[in-house]
Amino acid sequence: MHRHFLKSTLVAGAALLALAACGTPGEERTSPARPTKAAVPAPHEKKTVQGLPGMPPVLDPKDVYAADRPNKLSPVVKGFPSRVYVPNTESDTVSVIDPKTYEIIETIPVGRQPQHVVPSWDLKTLWVNNNRGHTLTPIDPKTGKAGKEVEVHDPYNLYFTPNGKYAVVMASLDRELVFRDPHTMEIKKTVPVSCYGVNHADFSLDGRYFIVSCEFSGELLKVDTEKMKVVGQQRLPFEGAMPQDVKVSPDGKRFYIADMMAHGMWVLDGDTFTEPTLLPTGKGCHGLYVSRDSREMFVSNRGEGTVSVFDFTRNKLTKKWDLPDGGSPDMGGVSADGKVLWLSGRYDAEVYAIDTRTGAQLARIPVGSGPHGLAVYPQPGRYSLGHTGIFR
Repeated sequence: MHRHFLKSTLVAGAALLALAACGTPGEERTSPARPTKAAVPAPHEKKTVQGLPGMPPVLDPKDVYAADRPNKLSPVVKGFPSRVYVPNTESDTVSVIDPKTYEIIETIPVGRQPQHVVPSWDLKTLWVNNNRGHTLTPIDPKTGKAGKEVEVHDPYNLYFTPNGKYAVVMASLDRELVFRDPHTMEIKKTVPVSCYGVNHADFSLDGRYFIVSCEFSGELLKVDTEKMKVVGQQRLPFEGAMPQDVKVSPDGKRFYIADMMAHGMWVLDGDTFTEPTLLPTGKGCHGLYVSRDSREMFVSNRGEGTVSVFDFTRNKLTKKWDLPDGGSPDMGGVSADGKVLWLSGRYDAEVYAIDTRTGAQLARIPVGSGPHGLAVYPQPGRYSLGHTGIFR
């Protein structure tokens, strides 16, 4: 009987131990340590984007344009009057339009062949890129007055690194990417490139690299932002390709590159930098502009006078708007409230104001000769990456 009692006790003890062992994971799940391990903090940290050092934090890993919502203006620009600045490449002037009246209120003389009007990283200055004059003309967007020109060789276009550390001059004919001080424009590093016609770019979600289009050789570059070094180069798979504007998708997974000879957008995986695919949009595909809700992108087809609308979520073109009496829609931007798309008419000495909901032409404004990279300013966003206004 003693042995039986002992055996029963041992069996019961083993069962209790087994139950205790099986219960351990459950006890851990209900222990105080559980919320710290499995609730919000740890997964949230995994989703945090490790951006370029010094770059403002990414607000939403699923939407790089999260700071660009309607009228969400930075305190820096809230006192600035709303204007449309139009560089006229053949008139050597900048036409200033009041978007409320659709009238030119001032014409500013600048240097030879102004190509783009570019908001600075800190949002305080507009830089006019006088390509053949080899200067930049600063405009104070608060007063609308031009300042003293700064000597910069071959400034076809201008960008800023996401941390605000450098300005990046697209020296198209010099075949160089020139990293400069974003305020004084003093040269910090010159990066020679082997492609022809560097002109447009956009940065990855984390800001650690950017994609550059080479217009005259039909190539793309991938550049390491921090190292200021070309880390990838490829020729587009289309004879006579002529890439133009570049935009990253809201989720940062794809880059879209307009091509005026392939008549569509190249869709590129920027991380892998593998061969892109072509999405036809229209003749002379040229400029790319994201809507204020990050759902759509407006694509100007300069060769046929139309604007295509691309839906990011559906991954397809959903609409095409024809400009009355045709035209040559080129570069521009979206109004602060998101209701109007402004585009220059490159070969028609005019500017178009287009309703972003219906595609209706709201105005057609005569300007100087050869209007190109116009800037709508101010626009929502915390900082500018350059061009005619890439804000994040």
